[in-house]
Parts: sequence; structure tokens; C-alpha cells
Amino acid sequence: MWGAIIGDIVGSRFEFNNHRSKDFALFAPGCSVTDDSIMTLAVAKALMETAKEIEAGFADCCQLLSELTIRYMQGIGRKYPNCGYGGMFYRWMFTDNPQPYNSFGNGAAMRISPVGFVAGSEAEAVRLSEAITAVTHNHPEGLKGAEATVIAIFMARQGKSKEEIKARISAAYYPLDFSIDQIRPTYKFNETCQETVPQAIQAFLESRSFEDAIRTAISLGGDSDTIAAITGGIAEAFYGVPENLRSMAMGYLDPELKNIAEEWNLFLKRKD
Repeated sequence: MWGAIIGDIVGSRFEFNNHRSKDFALFAPGCSVTDDSIMTLAVAKALMETAKEIEAGFADCCQLLSELTIRYMQGIGRKYPNCGYGGMFYRWMFTDNPQPYNSFGNGAAMRISPVGFVAGSEAEAVRLSEAITAVTHNHPEGLKGAEATVIAIFMARQGKSKEEIKARISAAYYPLDFSIDQIRPTYKFNETCQETVPQAIQAFLESRSFEDAIRTAISLGGDSDTIAAITGGIAEAFYGVPENLRSMAMGYLDPELKNIAEEWNLFLKRKD
């Protein structure tokens, strides 16, 4: 989760002012927490509360997770109305009867990273990803973008090599038959899963460290905060997150978001 938050914050100042180079300050004036981080934290909260209910005997994990995802995405998200939501998601956020709206936007993938860190198997990762994603992004491409992200994170957590991750994603989700250098000159802003998730995964695959993964993702241009958030989640699972970057990112969170992040840290430690 921290990888996604760091990617979001670092990329926030470049979303509409792309920087097609790896040479930039990671944290600088103009950086902020956007909807990517806020929804990632809401998903983390839903997962933690679902775990508590399951321990207490609730039977249907996925049904409960879907319900709690709606509760926390709306409950937390409504407190930050100007953080960058897309139009359809904004309307979903503030309606009293939220329904999925057949979206394949990259919001499905930018918020999903916590699933990759709690799933005990690939099958569980897929079930949890769908339960969360389908409350809004129930288009097949939206579900696929979130699932591909979660599977990449899960495989990285399991110690799989980049070659193994690339082979799996290429076979089951997206053809990763390009390099970042090849597509950078013509890549344009795009908010769909199918035009951001494979690019974000490729940025991770070409990286040499967590920081380099974030820099590579942002150097591509496009929807910089979301691409970097997706890349960052995978990079965290593969490399870990440098403590200095985690501490700097924590400074951008207000007390409520910081409390969720700290609760998540404790939750993961208990699971281990």
C-alpha cells in the first residue's frame, strides 16, 4: 500500500504537467495526496474491518467486503471532495444508492494494492479483487486491470522473478511487448485500465529499485500519479519501501488518513 501512496504523491504534480525524464525531486512543492491514496486507504480499511468480522463469525467474506468497500470509500472519500475524483466516480461517491457503472477506468487498479498484501493465495487475491472492484468498475476491462495489478503484487510477494511475473501477465492479461523508451515519445494521457495498467507493470519490470520504479513510471508521462501508484504497489512487494520515503509520504497524510495507515502497518505485522 505504501508504494501506491508514494507513487501517487510523487506523481501528483506531474499529472497534467508531464515530466518525461527520471531526473526530478521526488517530494517537492506541488505534491499532494490525491484520490489514488485516499481510495487505497479506504480499501485497506475495508479489508481490515472485513477481517475483524470474519474472525467474529461472518460467513460470506466477499459479500461483506463489497459492502464495507462501499461504506469506507464513501465514508472516507466524501471528506475529500476536491482530491481529483473522476466525474462518474464523484457521482457514485455522493449518491445514497451507489451502483456499479460499468467503468474500465484506471481507478480500479490504483486503489487495489492492499489486496495483494493480504491474499493468502492467487485464488483469494482474485476473489478479493473482484469483490472490491465490482462495486464501481464492473466492466470486464476494469476487473481485469485490478486483477492484473493484484496478481503482479502477489507474485512479487511470493519471491517470483520479474521474468515469471512478465510471463504470467503477458499470458493472462496484457501483452508486454514494448519498452518504456519505445512508447514514451508518443504516449498520451489516458485514464483506462487497458492503456495504463500494462504500462505501469512494464515500468516496474524495467526498474532497478523501488525509487527507480517510481521515476520510470513518471518518466512515461500520461496519468502520472495513477501510473506511479500502480507501479509503486508492485515495486513495494518486490523491493520493499525505503523507510525515508515512507516517512516523507506519511507527512502528507492528515491525522485521519495517518491513523488508517498506522492501523494497516499493525494489521500486516499481526498477519505475519
